[in-house]
Amino acid sequence: MRDVAARAQVSAMTVSRVLKDDSRVSEATRERVLSAVDALGYRRNETARRLRLGGSGMIGLVVTNLANPFYSRLALGVQEVAYEHGLRVLLSNTAEQVDRERGLVEDLAARQVDGMIVVPAGGSHRHLAPAALRGMPIVLASRPPAGMDADCVLVDDFDGAEEATGRLIEDGHRRIGFLGNPPALYTGAERFRGYWAAHEAAGLAPDERHVRRGLVDVPTAERAALDLLRGTDAPTALFCTNNRLTQGAIRAVRALGVPVALAGFDDFDLADVLGLPLTIVSYDADEIGRRACQMLIDRINAGPGTPLPARRTVVPTQVIRYGTDPR
Repeated sequence: MRDVAARAQVSAMTVSRVLKDDSRVSEATRERVLSAVDALGYRRNETARRLRLGGSGMIGLVVTNLANPFYSRLALGVQEVAYEHGLRVLLSNTAEQVDRERGLVEDLAARQVDGMIVVPAGGSHRHLAPAALRGMPIVLASRPPAGMDADCVLVDDFDGAEEATGRLIEDGHRRIGFLGNPPALYTGAERFRGYWAAHEAAGLAPDERHVRRGLVDVPTAERAALDLLRGTDAPTALFCTNNRLTQGAIRAVRALGVPVALAGFDDFDLADVLGLPLTIVSYDADEIGRRACQMLIDRINAGPGTPLPARRTVVPTQVIRYGTDPR
């Protein structure tokens, strides 16, 4: 700014006023300063300015798998609310690795972001506690806190899984296979609980031989589905706990050419035009991001050390039916 002031032959304060569109600066002086700004390629250091005013103007968002469209939608919801409040979002991906999560969180804290939204990877979240981050506000998304207190935004995993599995049972299916993500994950455990509860409510007992857990992507789900559908007394329907596992099951059904009904969590593009009977548990992933960001902003605005009870909000689900049952 001093270089701009010297070139325009004005004070640094006048340069500052021009950049703030202060009406007290004459038009001739404004043009001279802006000409100097263009000639020198000057850009104001927003980070330094924000820190001087109190806060970096940035928040961190840490997710587990950017390849999953769910996290892209969540990020868009966060960005929408952040933008409305003049904040910028720094996005990081952990690939479900706790050590990487620790490093990314520490790096964001070192950059003095105003707060963080984290989709946690591990079973213990003590390293995310405000005390471990020198009082930095934090909100968890998709998974609840473990070993600490924190605000969180969840999906209605249990009810969504129970309703979708119940629809398959209503359609007459009695052998319903389960393709699930790792049981250590909150979503995996809750959706398995919902699957099991739907059977119990109908007076049925799921067949353990038809349960496959610990699946992480499309290929592992496809292999598990092929194994189930090639077996004796194979399931006539499959319930999958996320969109990648559903897509793996679709590949298996297509490869074998067998009439199998599918149900799963997370809507995905083209689900309605595949010509397969699909029961999808849908919800607004953007809303998860919006709610998480608003919670974080509430914490930031409250100021450090302000005692606020940990809050929890749940985004509802709805079941959508595509195609017709093959039975």
